[in-house]
Amino acid sequence: MRIEAPRGTLDVLPADQPRRQDVLRAAETVARDYGYGLIVTPTFEDTELFARTSGQGSDVVHKEMYTFEDRSGRSLTLRPEGTAPVARAYLEHGLHREPQPVKTYYVGPMFRYAAPQKGRYREFWQIGFEAMGSDDPAVDAELIQLFTEIERRAGVTHTRLELNSIGDRACRPDYVERLRSFLADHRDQLDEEARRRADVSPLRVFDTRNEAVRQVLAAAPTIGESLCAECRGHFADVRGFLDAFGVQYELVPTLVRGLDYYTRTVFEFANEGLDAAQASTCAGGRYDYLIEEIGGEPTPGVGWAAGVERLTMSSAAEPEPAALDLFVAFADVGRRREVLPWMVALRGRGRSCDTDYAGRSVKGQLTRAKRLGARATLVVERDGQMLRRAREEDVPVGSWQELEALLG
Repeated sequence: MRIEAPRGTLDVLPADQPRRQDVLRAAETVARDYGYGLIVTPTFEDTELFARTSGQGSDVVHKEMYTFEDRSGRSLTLRPEGTAPVARAYLEHGLHREPQPVKTYYVGPMFRYAAPQKGRYREFWQIGFEAMGSDDPAVDAELIQLFTEIERRAGVTHTRLELNSIGDRACRPDYVERLRSFLADHRDQLDEEARRRADVSPLRVFDTRNEAVRQVLAAAPTIGESLCAECRGHFADVRGFLDAFGVQYELVPTLVRGLDYYTRTVFEFANEGLDAAQASTCAGGRYDYLIEEIGGEPTPGVGWAAGVERLTMSSAAEPEPAALDLFVAFADVGRRREVLPWMVALRGRGRSCDTDYAGRSVKGQLTRAKRLGARATLVVERDGQMLRRAREEDVPVGSWQELEALLG
């Protein structure tokens, strides 16, 4: 029997790590520079958290959640997204009593049962940034610009940033009724999935890959025509800040998000160099009713999530290979007990060191050192040891302290 990784999961091997680590390091340093603190939430939550916030008609709740009962009969779900858990933690731990907005970011695995494709997995990693407690349009713009800075530092590219406003409770209900009427008149031209969405959450019909359905929806009323004065003003301010930041975007009046908690600003970054169905690298928006849905006071919020795997696939930069400070090659293996403690001491001082554990010849050890990118090699012989570096004279070494000084 051959045991393999479950379908829709991904092994990230050491050779795959440099680009991935570039993305993760960029997110960490940008978070620090922009004042976002790391938050870690459980991998699984009460199922009700996602059912109440995502919406019973959403694809996530309808067909993508990994839900199970524990031994006490409680319904738990592996988190399909990160915003609702952060909102739950914000409320549960009284973060609403701290100075607002509370700015956090997270990195970790998410789980959705979906048809696996390149860049689309059932277990996948996301980076997410959230700002809870402020309805300032400048925060929306900051989060969008922040993602472009992560891209810049990680050597990641996008080809398009789409932007829209989907209104709020004051203006969206009237628009939804207009949209329902349009969808009812064109129901025979919709596919099965669009009909289901029209019945449970009409805005989601726009989130389709069916080109025939898209052509029908091209004539549908758009939310921009129905925005109230407050939403129009908020959206104008978001665009004004983005213009001031030099962030280019495309207004897309049919852009929506797949979860119920979104209001006003929505956006999506895409890299059209990826497969068309998986071109989205980052998406998010404002969610001013989310915390209210889980029992809190009305609290504005805005955020986004980006797929680590897709960002890695979008990286244009060649990562620098990891270099080893020192490789220790033994011509006399009988001296290993004497010299290997030098490696322990140097590692304790922050120096990266390695040696041979495969019984290679001296020539093989030196080849191994070169493949590891070792900046220097210590060759240990019966009567002493020499530090060897490219294009330099060999230098005799008598102690690890002397070796550390020579390494610079």
